Amino acid sequence: MKLKDSFMTQDVDGTQFLIPLGEGEFSGIARSNETAAFIVNLMKQDTDRDSIIDALCGEYDAPREVIAEDVDKVLETLRGIGAVEE
Repeated sequence: MKLKDSFMTQDVDGTQFLIPLGEGEFSGIARSNETAAFIVNLMKQDTDRDSIIDALCGEYDAPREVIAEDVDKVLETLRGIGAVEE
């Protein structure tokens, strides 16, 4: 899975924004927290859920189960706005 090419990211003052290009179902701008931005950046290349979890475990000191729940929430949101290419 990866971030669809029809979405771009823009970092402004330490905050990442996810912006759809062209027309689609989602016509807003999504603001990412630090964890979501990390996930989105990983998804700029083809990846999978386990690889994302592994990368976050290497970056943050949190239990794997907690990180997996956070990843699932972010992926659900990204899928909900049509930003994920499976």
